[in-house]
Amino acid sequence: MKATDVYLKTMKFVWLKLALGGVIFLISAITMFLFLWIGSLSGSGGGVAIALCLWAILIGGVFTFAERYIGYMLKAGHVAMVTTAVTTGTLPENQLEAAKSMVKERFATANVYFVVDRLVSGAVSQLQRGLQKVEDLLGKIPGVSVIVSFAQLFVHIALNYIDECCLGYTFLHREQSAFKSAADGVVIYFQNWKTLLKNAAVTTLIVMGISLVAWLLPFLIFAGLFALLHIHWIFAFILALMVAVIIKSSFVDSYMMVKMMVSYMQVAPSTEITFDLYDKLCKLSAKFRNLFNKGQQEQQQYGNAQM
Repeated sequence: MKATDVYLKTMKFVWLKLALGGVIFLISAITMFLFLWIGSLSGSGGGVAIALCLWAILIGGVFTFAERYIGYMLKAGHVAMVTTAVTTGTLPENQLEAAKSMVKERFATANVYFVVDRLVSGAVSQLQRGLQKVEDLLGKIPGVSVIVSFAQLFVHIALNYIDECCLGYTFLHREQSAFKSAADGVVIYFQNWKTLLKNAAVTTLIVMGISLVAWLLPFLIFAGLFALLHIHWIFAFILALMVAVIIKSSFVDSYMMVKMMVSYMQVAPSTEITFDLYDKLCKLSAKFRNLFNKGQQEQQQYGNAQM
């Protein structure tokens, strides 16, 4: 099944992500104007600034809660269905129920998924830090710094979706712990990183372009509307940025995730894991070492339980 087909067949999760983002945006917009109105009662710019800071703290808390306890579960369910579609070529009729069942069986709680996801993200970011070292060494050479900086940006965008690939690998190997499967998934990524990043090149450039448009159009709309209402343009900037983030996370990120997962799942089954790479990655990344150790501990417990 091609990436576009998988994306279209799992659009339920995209719409749910958009709905979640829409709710957060409405809460943000309403509370922002409420806080600004309260701040304006003081009759000074300082009151407005304090109100805006309090609003930012409140919305930051709302966003963190929604991302961790709702957004992460939506992403996990989407990953489960994409993995199913790519590896079997079919999808269950009730995708939401099937995804919920798979995620609960694999991770038990949202906190377990959150921990695994964070550890995987920290491990794969080593490639980006490696490029930073290259820039530090070559930054004084005219022109090289710009090239390396662009390469860093490209890799950073592509790496944002690798953790989903590694987590998708956990659904393929239910006979072992989620931590062990996620660690294996990271190793498989590092063994195939050139192929995976090459496949992501064109898609990443498209993501960069769409992200710019997704921010620019809402900004122009809000800026024009706020100009008529004599409201400062900075609020148009804030709301436009929020709209852009919602559109990108719902549509663009979902497509990029599917694209990367399809490429990953094509090479993962045929990859013979190089076991000495575990030791190398443990030395490079404390987070990978933590992920690997948790996997080893859980596998040992699982083995003892079977005896």
